[in-house]
Amino acid sequence: MPLNNFVSLGKSGLRVSPLCLGTMTFGMDWGWGSTPEESHKILQAFIDKGGNFIDTANFYTKGHSETIIGDFVTKKGFRRDQLVIATKFFGSLYQGDPHGGGASRKAMYSQLDASLKRLQTDYIDLYWMHCWDKNTPIEETMSTLDDLVRSGKVRYVGFSDTPAWKATQAQMLAEHHGWAKVVALQIEYSLLERTVEGDLMPMALEMGMGVTPWSPLKFGVLTGKFTRENKGKVEPGRGDWVKENLTDKAYDVVDELVAVSKELNTTPPKVALAWLLTKPGVVSPIIGARTMEQLEDNCGATEIKLSGEQIKRLDAVSEPKLNFPADFIKRAGTFGSGGTTINGESSDVNPLAPKSDAERFTGKSTASVR
Repeated sequence: MPLNNFVSLGKSGLRVSPLCLGTMTFGMDWGWGSTPEESHKILQAFIDKGGNFIDTANFYTKGHSETIIGDFVTKKGFRRDQLVIATKFFGSLYQGDPHGGGASRKAMYSQLDASLKRLQTDYIDLYWMHCWDKNTPIEETMSTLDDLVRSGKVRYVGFSDTPAWKATQAQMLAEHHGWAKVVALQIEYSLLERTVEGDLMPMALEMGMGVTPWSPLKFGVLTGKFTRENKGKVEPGRGDWVKENLTDKAYDVVDELVAVSKELNTTPPKVALAWLLTKPGVVSPIIGARTMEQLEDNCGATEIKLSGEQIKRLDAVSEPKLNFPADFIKRAGTFGSGGTTINGESSDVNPLAPKSDAERFTGKSTASVR
């Protein structure tokens, strides 16, 4: 599946490449990342491969990431409409200003105007709420997003890093009022972060939101670079972001990931991304390439075909402990389905259920009925 095999983003007409280019590493303003020149080469290579989906945020590298993208599109003379440019609001660039960030009407208008200037464009294809703003009524945020869509400055709306219950509330408000709906959900999801399978992923499927996972390689832990054998000997470029995730559980996952990649004569990052692409609801994982080599490797994930047995092995070694009532619901077929098969899922017979009509308490009165 090449990058120009486009897919619909959620319940919308927006068509995006099966991998999205994340640009949090564009600019050296945080002390690490890619220079503007390197970033432009990565952008060009991604587009040459057929990719059209580019993701950034207003505060990435202090706003420089948006500027780098804007400079690239302007200088290269691309037809703006051929690209799907997504950016986010919420992050504050102004210390001491309570309206510098967040999801209030006042903050959103000023953040959008600033992003449009840095990106040198008239509109944003996909405008993400970067995180739920608990200090702003969701009605205010959703009505403002609808106004922005109607104004033509925003084409589609997405949510990132928001609880499932709040995203559902927002979607139901949009449905009720006829506002622009949330078409996409951006959340952390990988072999090392699967707790989203409890609520967020089922919610996205039910609510018509396409999922674009961030950190699909868990800050580089799933690259295969860090193993039990070299534990403590390889210094990660992102320091504690990586170190705090190098647990025994992570090493178990990496061991299996490396084993599968050897079987397929490929690399662990490609396998980790290919596994993610098999998950229902996942539309376009966000790859954060800092170098051309990383981009080349990650883009090859769309060509990897995992067998059913390999997927089961990766599923098993990375299986998460989900919040209640996930496990309870998983076992509910035993007492709710009567030992039948429904939609391809079979259940055991409930040993506590009556085995005959004679054992069944009917609740009928013993008095005669007139």
